[in-house]
Amino acid sequence: MRYTLRIWRQPGPGSAGRLVPYVIDGVTEDMSFLEMLDVLNERLTAEGAEPVAFDHDCREGICGACGMMINGVAHGPERATTTCQLHMRHFDPNVPIVVEPWRARPFPVLKDLVVDRSALDRIIEAGGYITAPTGSAPDAHAVGVPKADADAAFEAAACIGCGACVAACPNGSASLFTAAKVTHLGLLPQGQAERDTRAVDMLAAQDALGFGGCSLTGECTAACPKEIPLEAIARLNRDVLRASVSARRRKVSK
Repeated sequence: MRYTLRIWRQPGPGSAGRLVPYVIDGVTEDMSFLEMLDVLNERLTAEGAEPVAFDHDCREGICGACGMMINGVAHGPERATTTCQLHMRHFDPNVPIVVEPWRARPFPVLKDLVVDRSALDRIIEAGGYITAPTGSAPDAHAVGVPKADADAAFEAAACIGCGACVAACPNGSASLFTAAKVTHLGLLPQGQAERDTRAVDMLAAQDALGFGGCSLTGECTAACPKEIPLEAIARLNRDVLRASVSARRRKVSK
């Protein structure tokens, strides 16, 4: 099959970028989107042209490195699917495919489709650590966790930090990412000691890094390849409110 692509090309962070058209032949419906870009890059390299730079690693939907906007949709048209797991059978060969990098102020473009997503790492760093006793591992049943809490914690922990929620949000908010990282610990016994400070510090780091505010439009959950629910943001807001009330009580008691 033959596809027409319009790919964002940008030499570097301070350079102007533009959409460059390409026509690629020999694409099969079973190719992943990244395999299709590999074929294009092989051709460009053979022609002595600069290949398209894009992020990738595991190509199994686990690492979250492959994020890009495809026809204006984070990771492309298939729900709960990363770009590396997206196949060309989902695209009409008669319709051009527009490929762009994540668009968010905290995600500066490094080259072509590659953006710097280290701001997400700074949010995680702000969360600090958990307090856990050292020594031999406790028995598996020693600390009881209600099943509903365990299920919700695992659901939030599925976040792969790809940044699709930020790219899809009209405000450029990282609230779904922050909420997932905060609440999966806040729901478990091991995360209780730092629960209040974690929520406050990670939210403060998110705001300081230039991410926008959450207005609960829900675009983040629609774009999330792991389908983290909007309820995670509600848990984050609840923990921040709980922390502020606790701080106020401590202040009054003094």
